[in-house]
Amino acid sequence: MADMPLTAPAVKPANPNFSSGPCAKRPGWTVEALVNALVGRSHRSKPGKARIQRAIDLTRELLEVPADYRIGIVPASDTGAVEMAMWGMLGARGVDMLAWESFGEGWVTDVTKQLKLDDVRLLKAPYGEIPDLAQVDFERDVVFTWNGTTSGVRVANADWIAADRKGLTICDATSAAFAQKLDFAKLDVVTFSWQKALGGEGAHGVLILSPRAVERLETYKPERPLPKIFRLTKGGKLLEEVFEAATINTPSMLCIEDAIDAMEWGKTVGGLSAMQARADANFKVLADWVAKTDWVAFLAKDEANRSNTSVCLSIVDPAITALDDAAQAAFAKAIVARLDKAGVAYDIGAYKDAPSGLRIWAGCTVEASDLAALVPWLDFAFAEEKAALNKAAA
Repeated sequence: MADMPLTAPAVKPANPNFSSGPCAKRPGWTVEALVNALVGRSHRSKPGKARIQRAIDLTRELLEVPADYRIGIVPASDTGAVEMAMWGMLGARGVDMLAWESFGEGWVTDVTKQLKLDDVRLLKAPYGEIPDLAQVDFERDVVFTWNGTTSGVRVANADWIAADRKGLTICDATSAAFAQKLDFAKLDVVTFSWQKALGGEGAHGVLILSPRAVERLETYKPERPLPKIFRLTKGGKLLEEVFEAATINTPSMLCIEDAIDAMEWGKTVGGLSAMQARADANFKVLADWVAKTDWVAFLAKDEANRSNTSVCLSIVDPAITALDDAAQAAFAKAIVARLDKAGVAYDIGAYKDAPSGLRIWAGCTVEASDLAALVPWLDFAFAEEKAALNKAAA
C-alpha cells in the first residue's frame, strides 16, 4: 500500500457503536421502543408472564429451536446460563473442555478449580487458532464456545460433533446466536445473552436444553450443593415453570421488552437467514479491507474459522511488530483512543486478556454502510499514530 495521506476522511459512521458487548442496538432503535414495558408490574402477573413468554416464543421462532427443546430466561447473562448447566450436569461422565480464548479458559477454570472434577481433559489452542476437533471424545461431555468472542475464532459448523454421542454438548453460543447457523441436533445445551447479536441489554441469559440435557438433570444428582439460582430440578424433576415464563428470580421488564423489540425487528428483516446474511455482509466489508491493507491482519489464521461477529485484528506493520509487547499494545490503544475522541468508533480495543489489536463487532444490528465508513478512518488513525511514533523516534 502507498503511504496513506494524513487527512481525515470526510464521512463518519452514522452509528459509531462497534462494541462487542453490549453491542449496537438494532437500526432505528430509540428509547420509545420500551414505552410499553411493564415497569412497576410483577413479573408473575398475567401480563408480565405473557411478555416473558413472548420473548421465549420469539427466541424459538427466530432461532428455529426444535419444539422439544426447552427455552428459559435465567440470571447473570450468558455466564449464568453456562454456569447453571455445568454445575447442574457435569460430573456424570468425564468431560472434554475446549478452549481457544478467554471465555473458554474461564469455563476450564470453573470446572477444574471450582467444581474440581476428577476426569477433565483439556483441548486447548492459542489465540487465533482452534483445537484439533477430531480429538474430541463424545463418550464424554463436551464444553465449548461456538464463537470465541475474544479471539474471533469460531467453529465452522457442527460436522465434528457425533450424532450418536453418549455425552452432552454444552455450547456457549453467546456471540454466535442469530449470526451463525447453530445445529441444534448436535447441541444439548445452548446459551447466549441478548446484549450480543441482538444488541439487547445485559444481566439476563438464555438457556436452551435438549431432551437429553433434561434427562441428565432428572437422573443425575451432583454431590455438590447448588445455589438457588442454579437449581433446575425439584424432587428429581425439571422445574418446568422456569421454561414457561416463571423465571427463577426477578427479571427486568425493560430488558424483556427490549429483547422482544430486537427479535421483532429480526422478523421484519427476514428472520434468521437474513440476520445471518447481514452479519456475513458486514464481515465482508472488513475482509475486503483487510485483503488490500498491509498493516492489519485477522487474528484468526484459518479463513474457515473466522468469526462474522467479533472480528479480531492484529497490527502487522513491520515497524510496529518490531516493538516490544507493551509498545505494540500502547500503539493499538492509541488508535482506539484517537477514533473514540473523533466520535468515529467506540470500544474497539482488543479484549484485555487477548493479544493487542482491534476488535470490531460486525453482527446483524450493525449497518454495512457504517463499517464502510469506518475503514478509511482505521487507515487514517494508523497513519497518524505511525507518523507520531516515527517523529518521537527521530
